[in-house]
Amino acid sequence: MIVTKNIHKYYGDVEVLKGVDLEIKKGEIVAIVGPSGAGKTTLLQILGTLDKPLKEQNFELSINNISLKNISDKALSQFRNQQVGFIFQFHQLLPEFTALENVCIPAFIAKKSKKEAETKAKELLDFLGLSHRIHHKPNELSGGEQQRVAVARALINNPSVILADEPSGNLDSSSAKNLHELFFKLRDEFGQTFVIVTHNNELANMVDRKLTMKDGKIIENVTLTRK
Repeated sequence: MIVTKNIHKYYGDVEVLKGVDLEIKKGEIVAIVGPSGAGKTTLLQILGTLDKPLKEQNFELSINNISLKNISDKALSQFRNQQVGFIFQFHQLLPEFTALENVCIPAFIAKKSKKEAETKAKELLDFLGLSHRIHHKPNELSGGEQQRVAVARALINNPSVILADEPSGNLDSSSAKNLHELFFKLRDEFGQTFVIVTHNNELANMVDRKLTMKDGKIIENVTLTRK
């Protein structure tokens, strides 16, 4: 599903990633943990094609058997829209649009019809328990509801992988627990793959595999057994 080899990244003179190798299987839920500044978010952004590795290094980066090493920016944007879903700590919903409209945006970018996009969005919002909130704007939703809308938006184009950066970092403990359980429900029902950067120990200990980063490298790779 995801394969990286020898990923390096500099910001100025600071080497943030120091030759990261990584393999993630389809349907896995993987957590990336470690101290602030370890390179977790930078790695996630490279996996999501929001940033690029150092070209001078002989690296590999492929998702869903598609190599992203020499792909054009236009093709990269299309790949990102169709193959990758994003969930952030702050939901990043557009305040002037309803839940339904926010979920539809990636589908519209993919040139899907309004009917097709809205049908799929309603199905997702219903699955996530939000069918009664589809016409509400973000400021009319709770924090947990806003994040579920963001999850639906991430899923609208049936992506190969969902990348989440501190997805429960802005939620209370009850909403965070519900969100974490939702990830596993999505994996179990749809075979969805998740890569999650988190400081939440509860979530990190629920996943299939936990990767620990320090100083730009993965220093520990532990397979966990869910209870």
